[in-house]
Amino acid sequence: MDPLGARSRFVDIQTLLTWEQMQPEPELPKQEEHDDSMVSQQSFSSPFPFRPDINRKIVLFVGDVALLNCTAVVNTSNESLSDKNPVSDSVLHHAGPELRDELLKLKGCRTGEVKVTKGFNLAAWFIIHTVGPKYKTKYRTAAESSLFSCYRNILQLALEQSMASVGLCVVSTVKRGYPLEEATHIAFRTVRRFLENHGEGVETVVFAVSEDEEPVYKKLLPLYFPRSEEEERASLPLVPGDIGNSEGEPIIPERQIRITEKPGNQEEEYEQDSLDQDMAQVGQHAFSRMEGDVDKQRRLILQGNLSDAAMQKQHQRNYNRWLGRARAEDLSDIAALKALYQTGVDLCGRTVVVVIGRNIPVSIIDLEKALLYFIHVMDHVAVKEYVMVYFHTLTGEHNHLDTDFLKNLYDIVDAKFKKNLRAFYFVHPTFRAKLSTWFFTSFSVSGLKEKVHYLDSLRQLLTCMRPEEIDIPPFVLDYDARVNGPYHQSQSHTL
Repeated sequence: MDPLGARSRFVDIQTLLTWEQMQPEPELPKQEEHDDSMVSQQSFSSPFPFRPDINRKIVLFVGDVALLNCTAVVNTSNESLSDKNPVSDSVLHHAGPELRDELLKLKGCRTGEVKVTKGFNLAAWFIIHTVGPKYKTKYRTAAESSLFSCYRNILQLALEQSMASVGLCVVSTVKRGYPLEEATHIAFRTVRRFLENHGEGVETVVFAVSEDEEPVYKKLLPLYFPRSEEEERASLPLVPGDIGNSEGEPIIPERQIRITEKPGNQEEEYEQDSLDQDMAQVGQHAFSRMEGDVDKQRRLILQGNLSDAAMQKQHQRNYNRWLGRARAEDLSDIAALKALYQTGVDLCGRTVVVVIGRNIPVSIIDLEKALLYFIHVMDHVAVKEYVMVYFHTLTGEHNHLDTDFLKNLYDIVDAKFKKNLRAFYFVHPTFRAKLSTWFFTSFSVSGLKEKVHYLDSLRQLLTCMRPEEIDIPPFVLDYDARVNGPYHQSQSHTL
């Protein structure tokens, strides 16, 4: 407690100006500074229209988030919740040693997810801990999805726990390498969409920034929270083209993590497929339906008393949970193995997915993350017919996936994975691999055995697809040339 009459170190958010009360900066771009004909003749409105009711909930605070007197403040950290950054250091310092003890009990936090603790010696009642993604240009979409998940999960938790006010720090720390301006776009659009859709339960969102971060926040706030119709019109040309879906989440599947891609002849169908996927999710979220007792449903499954429809619904919920994790997780280490990637199309126009057995170090990788990566890559591929090519070339004992893992993968994936898989080409199989696959497809899974085709040479594979449509690793080409002789492109049309 502060001594009687002493000024409190904490800042009451009720004393701060809301974004609505802050006057626009004089240097704000005016409408006439842009192409007048483009702006005045636009036939579309801003995706972020002037909303005074939302602006009254937004506060921009230059200072320490740990000093805010609100329901909850946000701490940004690493996966072990032990990061050393200005925000985390301040939160730990002001909250006291009890917070450190509590963090040890949480046993870490995954990228994009949140954990909550009491505020201890802070003025805030709660501390919401989250882990922002590490940014790499090559995996930009994965980082965008993870950062979206951070902000979305913070707000979702606040809503579920009836937290009236939240102090948001800048989740993307300098150590994680996320460009500040790009990260700020994601933060603003996520908060804006959340307040539009679920804002009745949240009274105040405070963006707590440093002096270095303030100019970027002041520059971009009018784009997402215009304070007048004039500011809305002036900001419209500056709004990015990519603003995510209705929740602010990145939605372009072909920009998600992939290692190698060659253009097929169906790229023009991606946009429609993406729309179909989005429409298919309408009514699927837990908030848009009444769900029964999950524990009761699990007991019924174990007892064999749950109907087929209910079991399918339960399976879909389970898959959606895995998919949500896959979109939020930092999977760059699995992607770097180059063991799974989408390439071109076969002679029937079906998408080809390649698996490289030798690139799977089973004994040292996190198999759960490998499963998440498979779901992440395959979710948008499996919405239409596809084929898989598995190169067993030069694999060793340490590359063989356990049958229990494969069975688990088969049980988790969505029905579309099994329905739309048209062929599984097993290239350069050994006798042992054939035997293991026969047992697996005969006794562990159903409906897969007839789709497996064993191919001893690339010549056989290239009767099904053109050479330019599949990215074959050099070591596979060298091995096949040694064992089966050099391949000539004309041979694929004479076999």
